[in-house]
Amino acid sequence: MKLNEYTLEELRALLRKKEIKTRDIVKDIYAAVVDDSRNAFPLNAYISFDQEKIDLEEQHLQERISNIEETLLSGVPVAIKDIINVKGTFTTCASRILKEYRSPYDATAISFLRNHGGIPAGKLNMDEFAMGSTNESSAFGAVRNPHNREKIPGGSSGGAASAVAGNCAIAALCSDTGGSIRQPASMCGVFGIKPTYGRVSRYGLVAYASSFDQIGPITKTVKDAAILLQAVSGIDERDSTSARVEVPRFEESVGKSIRGMHVGVPEEYFGQGLDDEVRAQVEKGIKVLEDGGAHVKKISLAHTKYAIASYYLIATAEASSNLARFDGIRYGTRFIKTDDINELYRENRSLGFGDEVKRRILLGTFALSSGYYDAYYLKAQKARTLIRKEFEDAFAEVELIVSPVAPSAAWDIGEMVDDPLRMYLSDVYTAPINLAGLPAASVHCGKTQEGMPVGIQLIAHHFHEDTIFRAARVVEGAAS
Repeated sequence: MKLNEYTLEELRALLRKKEIKTRDIVKDIYAAVVDDSRNAFPLNAYISFDQEKIDLEEQHLQERISNIEETLLSGVPVAIKDIINVKGTFTTCASRILKEYRSPYDATAISFLRNHGGIPAGKLNMDEFAMGSTNESSAFGAVRNPHNREKIPGGSSGGAASAVAGNCAIAALCSDTGGSIRQPASMCGVFGIKPTYGRVSRYGLVAYASSFDQIGPITKTVKDAAILLQAVSGIDERDSTSARVEVPRFEESVGKSIRGMHVGVPEEYFGQGLDDEVRAQVEKGIKVLEDGGAHVKKISLAHTKYAIASYYLIATAEASSNLARFDGIRYGTRFIKTDDINELYRENRSLGFGDEVKRRILLGTFALSSGYYDAYYLKAQKARTLIRKEFEDAFAEVELIVSPVAPSAAWDIGEMVDDPLRMYLSDVYTAPINLAGLPAASVHCGKTQEGMPVGIQLIAHHFHEDTIFRAARVVEGAAS
């Protein structure tokens, strides 16, 4: 077995014993990426992969950390979604407008990764500025699902999920705004967790919607995610939303019993629109939890019906503000030469942004415009408060809430490109969690008759990621 096929935990053990070096792992990863690129339908998971720079990273790490074997990651290479700044590398957000932008600094999550012995290794493809659920809006082309290359990997972290599932990455750091870690993890059959808002610093994460965005891992196993999340979590004075809470040893939660755990199943998440095969696999996952000793009960989350409308109004409003900086003057590519400032803005943004990004900027600008702010944006914020309160009430009764991750398994590439509303509805089960700032994960629980993976979503109370890791390992063990 080649090193790119190992888990993070297994490679860490080999590195600690000094049986291998980081460059040996990178060599096998790079060979897999190059070999895949020769495929008739390559995964297209990476935007950039500089093998020589990664070798230098290993050398600098050895010079900086004397006892690297004692660190959490011990030299394991981790691929990075191309929306997280890594000093000296291109950070394009999969957009033409940033195709030449090179990061002058490290995101805090990358600094923490390095401090714990991790090595950033390659920048992953994604939906442009993390806007999409299919990974088809990238300026670098669509990413493909390794289980069936005619199908989407999910988005916006589709490059990460595809690379990890296809053994072109050991693990990945990504971002989740409305389901962008969990949905592709589900569709590619890997594990992905969005931590509590504030658990991981957002400093250095290019903002889509600031009150939703959160960095988290996509990995081959639950244990790998626990290790990686612990490495990148912590307080950051440069991020005003960084939570002043202790970082648990998540790794120790994996494998602990769930006997006696109270699990809620919201009726609203199993209604119309849920594919029958997905429902069957998720229900099988719930039965696994029950067999593991959990007490399962039905609950109601009635305000879920307002979640998608609220999410897309607030998220696009924040995007219209955050993306105003990308004008070809201060950041990114300048496409034309002109003395007319209005023409410069218009042409740079028209040529630099893709259709989906422009659609969301227009929607957000409209929601914030005079005469519509109270009618749309303010009402969406009120609905968000109700949704958050409803989750708080539910967690007074249960420790974990379970649901589907997406209404269906991965669909064909191109199937929803011209139907954005249908694509937005694919976030119906994940967006409410971002509205409430809760931690949630997707863990593989089965496959459809077509052989496409299905994930079950595990949702916990704020800063109770350890509860998710306990339950996720039980489901993972039954599915493996």
